[in-house]
Amino acid sequence: MTDPLGNSATTRLGAARPLVLDAVAKRIIEQLQIDGRRSYADIGKAVGLSEAAVRQRVQRLTDSGVMQIVAVTDPMQLGFHRQAMIGIRASGDTRVVAEAVAELEEVDYVVLTAGSFDILAEVVCENDDELIALLNSRIRTLEGVASTETFVYLKLAKQLYNWGTR
Repeated sequence: MTDPLGNSATTRLGAARPLVLDAVAKRIIEQLQIDGRRSYADIGKAVGLSEAAVRQRVQRLTDSGVMQIVAVTDPMQLGFHRQAMIGIRASGDTRVVAEAVAELEEVDYVVLTAGSFDILAEVVCENDDELIALLNSRIRTLEGVASTETFVYLKLAKQLYNWGTR
């Protein structure tokens, strides 16, 4: 089975295999990381393709899950005054616990880890009361959650999404 970019999507064991992007696809991604509102015509000039070819490439990149084009907001300015990273220690299958955590509306980031925590989950809440309710009523009560530790954000010092494609 191949993906829209012509890469084999899985290995023999069923694990996802990283996609191999050509130089043009990488340059398109980098152009969009600089300015996600940039026109396909402008991107085409920068990478040497027509507007239609860029549009098709961007569609394939988004359809395959390689990239998303989204508006990044400042949660504080939208009324979400409490952000936190929650370290979760799990019993049983950590993938199942991570999937359950990922279903929660307030959770915007979930990653399985090695080390002190099995899972890290970033949450965005309106206030401390909402964070307390989320922790006590919804996260700590999930089957497989053994314990949590919450790291409340005091100030966001850096958040960038322009690391390129290497």
